[in-house]
Amino acid sequence: MSSDGKLYFDMDMKIFQKKVYNFLERPSRGWICFAYHFMVFLIVLFCLVIGVICTIGEYEEKITQKFIYVETFLLVFFASEYIIRVWSAGCRAKFKGWIGRFHFMRTPISLIDLFVVLASSVVIGFHISGRIGSANPVMAASPALRIIRFFQILRMLHVDRKAHSWKLLLNVAYLHRIELITTMYMGFIVLIVTSYLVYLAERDYIIEGTRPFESYADALWFGIVTVATIGYGDRVPHTWPGRIVTACLSMVGIAFFSLPAGILGSGFALHVQQKEKQKNVS
Repeated sequence: MSSDGKLYFDMDMKIFQKKVYNFLERPSRGWICFAYHFMVFLIVLFCLVIGVICTIGEYEEKITQKFIYVETFLLVFFASEYIIRVWSAGCRAKFKGWIGRFHFMRTPISLIDLFVVLASSVVIGFHISGRIGSANPVMAASPALRIIRFFQILRMLHVDRKAHSWKLLLNVAYLHRIELITTMYMGFIVLIVTSYLVYLAERDYIIEGTRPFESYADALWFGIVTVATIGYGDRVPHTWPGRIVTACLSMVGIAFFSLPAGILGSGFALHVQQKEKQKNVS
């Protein structure tokens, strides 16, 4: 190949490399790119649903044996995509060369992709070798293998590679940090004070030979469950002073702890409006 031909080939390869990088790393560019990433999202969601079903005892063995072929295909798919991502990252100046590729592989989302591929390889390897199955239930239920399976769940982070959602949340929280800190501080003060009052009112009450509020920690747990509007019912005030304090906690505490949701909601709305105004101006 002549020098001119090699030069044109290198230029075409760089253009192709940049197109591949934009296609994989910037999903908003074109409907084909969006369709590909939406397909990946559906695949990841499907894997998550199957992974949840596999933890149910009566379905675990049947689904796991059949799903191993799908898992193998997904391993090849995500491993190939990871290699292509590392190769295409060379179109950017900071990721050029072997050292630049290594820096790209050290980014958080690339590390997660690598962990997912390695975790899937380990799980598939155990299945192929026959070490996971009805013949070896101890190995199937080992804590190490459960941790490895957890990395497969991290495929959901593959959908938002640039972490735009997390950046938006952190940006809104930072802009409204004063309001959030103030409301959470006041809510925390109300929680610890009223929980202690409930403890004082209920600590001597005995039901069926036990004291529901034996310690301040029990009362604090009760207060957290109350302001979170969960209401497990494992601890209930039985004295009238305790009930009155709990009523005050329900009205005041819940109001303070629900304010951060309203602050963040209004912050998101204002942020979206500002983005729309910037688009209209530009």
